[in-house]
Amino acid sequence: MELSTKGRYAVMAMADLAKYGGAEAMPLSAIADRQQLSVAYLEQIFVRLRRAGLVDSMRGRSGGYSLMRPASEIPVVEILRAVDEGTRMTRCRESADGGCLGGERCLTHELWDAMGAHIAAFLSVVSLQEVIDGIPAEKLPALPASPAAAAAE
Repeated sequence: MELSTKGRYAVMAMADLAKYGGAEAMPLSAIADRQQLSVAYLEQIFVRLRRAGLVDSMRGRSGGYSLMRPASEIPVVEILRAVDEGTRMTRCRESADGGCLGGERCLTHELWDAMGAHIAAFLSVVSLQEVIDGIPAEKLPALPASPAAAAAE
């Protein structure tokens, strides 16, 4: 899965805001400087985050943005959905005929569809606070041992 810059920047900016924002409003220029992102692009992203109820905006000299909830209560998937970033892995259209290739499903449709579901499930249990602090090992998916490693045992 390849997230667009919009999704990556949204998560990066929200993590920055959670880590450095505190109780004060954080100007986007400060986030942009620390994360080396475009202020204009962040403005577009934060409009969507505000509409989704993830951030609050304050105008004026000491204005900026602050989180609407504690970072521990904001799942990463919610940030991605706020900026219209999905976890779909297929190139398939979501239509009545379910077609990928001229009305038929592609050979790998089920693989990519299942993978997207796993990614969405993982991102729904990882909070913004865990992104900052480090994702606990118990939340990381267990990977099976490779055949070479199993043979060496």
